[in-house]
Amino acid sequence: MTNQMIFVNLPVADLDRAKKFWSDLGYEFNAQFTDENAACLVFSETIYAMLLRHDFFTTFTDKQIIDSAKSTEVLLGLSAESREAVDTLVDKAVVAGGRETRDPMDQGFMYQRVFEDPDGHNWEIIWMDPSQVDG
Repeated sequence: MTNQMIFVNLPVADLDRAKKFWSDLGYEFNAQFTDENAACLVFSETIYAMLLRHDFFTTFTDKQIIDSAKSTEVLLGLSAESREAVDTLVDKAVVAGGRETRDPMDQGFMYQRVFEDPDGHNWEIIWMDPSQVDG
């Protein structure tokens, strides 16, 4: 099987604000899939988040967009290269307008912090000690 790509589609209230937030964290966008309705946020060669303006997002579904201040539909986990990288990214997220939603979790072999982006999407940033992971 070849490496599959994933495009996580997320509704955003203010596309410019969302783009600035992620740019402030050091991420880039694929210009080929970015316009006034959507922005293609690049995490890796196979992982992308499509940030879609609410009215554009609703063209893909008949379901109502949830109020992310009251409900959660998904927790998005991103790996980090080190414990320090976890702290750096979450600290940047808070400065850029995000909100840390719970205390760090430190289990020795795994370290995790969580933030909400300005649209209320939950991002778990996780480092795991490679020597502790079965492979």
